[in-house]
Parts: sequence; C-alpha cells; structure tokens
Amino acid sequence: MGRLFGTDGVRGVANEGLTAELALGLSVAAAHVLGDAGAFDGHRPVAVVGRDPRASGEFLEAAVIAGLASAGVDVLRVGVLPTPAVAYLTGALGADFGVMLSASHNAMPDNGIKFLARGGHKLDDAIEDAIEAHYDRYGVGDEDWKRPTGGDVGRVRQYTEGFDKYVAHLVAVLPNRLDGIKVVIDGAHGAAARVAPEAFARAGAEVVYTLGAEPTGLNINDGVGSTHLDKLRTAMLEHKADLGIALDGDADRCLAADAEGTEVDGDQILAILAVAMKEAGTLRRNTAVATVMSNLGFKLAMEREGIELVQTAVGDRYVLEEMKQHGFALGGEQSGHVILLDHATTGDGTLTGLMLGARLAATKQTLADLASVMTRLPQLLINVKGVDKSRVETSAELAAAVKEAEEELGSTGRVLLRPSGTEPLVRVMVEAADQVQAKAVAERLAEAVRTYLGS
Repeated sequence: MGRLFGTDGVRGVANEGLTAELALGLSVAAAHVLGDAGAFDGHRPVAVVGRDPRASGEFLEAAVIAGLASAGVDVLRVGVLPTPAVAYLTGALGADFGVMLSASHNAMPDNGIKFLARGGHKLDDAIEDAIEAHYDRYGVGDEDWKRPTGGDVGRVRQYTEGFDKYVAHLVAVLPNRLDGIKVVIDGAHGAAARVAPEAFARAGAEVVYTLGAEPTGLNINDGVGSTHLDKLRTAMLEHKADLGIALDGDADRCLAADAEGTEVDGDQILAILAVAMKEAGTLRRNTAVATVMSNLGFKLAMEREGIELVQTAVGDRYVLEEMKQHGFALGGEQSGHVILLDHATTGDGTLTGLMLGARLAATKQTLADLASVMTRLPQLLINVKGVDKSRVETSAELAAAVKEAEEELGSTGRVLLRPSGTEPLVRVMVEAADQVQAKAVAERLAEAVRTYLGS
C-alpha cells in the first residue's frame, strides 16, 4: 500500500478509495496523534470540522466526527466553509486541530480529508506519517487502545458563528474599503459560494453578478471556478465590472479577470500584491516567495521593482514552509494559491480577491493597469510519458541538450525539466521571448528526453 497522504491530505473517489471506514479510522488515529491521547484523563481535545458542499462530504463528515468523538475529542462542527475558514477558526477558537473535507478543484466524485495542526497550520510530513502508522497498526477493528466511556466520550456541537466570525476577520484585515468597485464572483458552486459575496459586500464592493453560487452537492467545479474561466470572462464584459474573481471548490485559490475579460493569473496577482505590500511596508524582508514554475516575467518584474524573490519546489506547502522558516509575509503559485501569512495560515482565495479589490480602490487604477507590472513570457509545457524519470538528473546527454537550449534562450528564456511526483513522465517547460521559439525549443527538448530516458 502506498502512502495515504499526498501533497494536500488524503484524496480519492468518495466511497471507493475514500470510504467511511477509512475516514473513521484516520480520525481515530489523528485524535491520538494530534489530540495528545495519552493525556485524555486530564485534557479534552477539541477539533474543528468543516467541509465543502460535495454530497459525499455528508457521510464522510459523519464518519470523521464519529471517529473523533469515539476517541474522546470534542467536535465543533462548522458545516460548509472554505478550507482557510476552517484553518482560521482552528486557531481563533484555540482548538487542538482541525479537519477539512474537500478535494479542492477536483471533480465531484472525488473527496479528501485534510488535517490541520494547532493554529490552523498544515501538518508536517512526520506528523502525517505518524497518523498513517497509527491507522495501519490499529485500523478500524479491535484497536488496541482504551476507549473512553460515559462522560469521557467526545461531545459534538454545531458551531453556528463560524461564517460571521470568518467574514468579519476577512474584512477587518483589509488595508482599506472597496467602495466604488464593481465585482463579479465565481464561487465554483463550492465552499465559498456564500462567503465570498458576503465578504465583498461588507467590505463596500458592489457585487454586480455571481455565478457558481448555487451548490447542489453535485455541481462543484462543474464548468465554473478557477479551472473554467470562460463564464467569468463573459460576465465581466456583460456587467461592465472592475474585478472578477474565480475560486476553486474549497476556496484556497483565486484567479482573476479584468474589465476586458482577460485572465490575471497567480503570478500577476502575486506581483500586484508584492508591490502594494512593499509600498505599505508590510512585505517582510522585502521578499516574495514563489515556485520554480512561476513565469520568468514574474522574476523580471520583481527585479525591476527591487523585490527579492525566493523560489521553491512546486506545491503551496513548500511555499508555506519557506515563508514560515524565514519569516516572509507573501508567497504563492501561478495556479492562484496566494498566502498572506500575516492574516492566514494557508492560501485563501477570498482574502486574495479582497486584497486585489482593495488595491484597485486605493490606487484608482484598473486591474489591467495593475497587472501590467509584469509581462508574461510565452510558456510551453510538454509532458513526456513512458520514460525513466529517475534519470533526469543523471543523464549527461540530457544535461548537454538542456545547456544548449539555455544558451540559445539567453536571459530572456528559461528551461525546466521536472519528473512528475505521481506519474511516469517528465515535464518539459520552456519560456522564451516569443511563442515560436518556446515551441521549437520545448519540442526539441521533449525529443531529447524520449531519446535519452526512453526504455
């Protein structure tokens, strides 16, 4: 059996790979690892449990709560709220840990379980390994642990104040109000379908249109949200709005569209916020954190603006680790995960959108003007399948081909070869001054990968 925990919790097809039994067993294991089960006689652990609107979240939530309560953990059930809301409430309410049921941007049949440590932070790999080891050892049968009885079993309470508490937090941390800004919001039929419009309205924006705002449990991410921007682009033109934001299913990421319906991606959003925070004196150590997949145009923009850039491996968890280790305040990914560590412990799509709106209101500039701080260089990605990805770093022939490509591109281009973490393939990414050159170099390198790493 492979590792249960992936880069963002445990995911799978609900009721197939991700069953009620698995959810219950993992929750018991998490109770013992995160809730300090050895001190149950003198300590009543508390967990915040939330979910996105997926239909499968209903039975998985019941299984998680049953597992936690059976292990002596008191549960605050917050219902349908975004991942960053559950993270915020875990910290704000002083809970021992949090649990979020969501598969983020994945299609509806999938679901996932994400555990959060005290303060609402993502778990370290070692803690996830400990939970998995406990689950593997005891499973859900006759576990070798003392089950609490009587008054020692966990109690379950519906925490109804979570929505208002989280929205109030979002509005309170803004540097200025959004009065005069017209906004279109795509909630992906997800966890922020109610939260995002309410937060923007309380912050002073005029929400002129919403889409993806009627979750049925079956339609999350279905043709809407940050992975499907066409409807948002159209709505921006129809409603003559200033700012469009598209969230994903659990609202931990945000992409945007300007008044002309043009996409503003995570790199551009990060650039806009970096400049704003530098001006406000809140960009700690004058540094932004991004991954190696960020567009070269972002790096060039940061250099021009006098902002330091630190790059990490792909994945928002690596961005967050770097930020926490060195005390940085801003980081993110091209996909729209933006982490504002002074106000959130994870990517928060609604907060990101609000900060964009605040920047528009403060500067009286258009989103297109603000996004022009960086120019996206043409970027081409080719997935080369059926090769030995383990030899990417050791093939001398491939290294020579990469060096030749880098010399051709010079300072206006970039090459990145990256083995997939989950599939037998190598990703070839090339950026260049124009699309024709990017395509030619990428195809040549992809052929080199097939030649030198093929079986």
